[in-house]
Amino acid sequence: MKNKLRELRSLKKLTQEELADIIGVSRQTINAIEKEKFDPSLPTAFKMAELFNLKIEDIFFYSNK
Repeated sequence: MKNKLRELRSLKKLTQEELADIIGVSRQTINAIEKEKFDPSLPTAFKMAELFNLKIEDIFFYSNK
């Protein structure tokens, strides 16, 4: 799944480790999501949306390209 996580994290000046600690996942999970190798669970996506004050669909979107 495509996402804007890296850009949003950078705007908040968070490291992958800091973001992972805030939402309760590993740094490796954040890295994999940012590289689009792993899709977040729904609870994780909701936590990210709440943190960035966005809707889930403003962070994550499907593209078959």
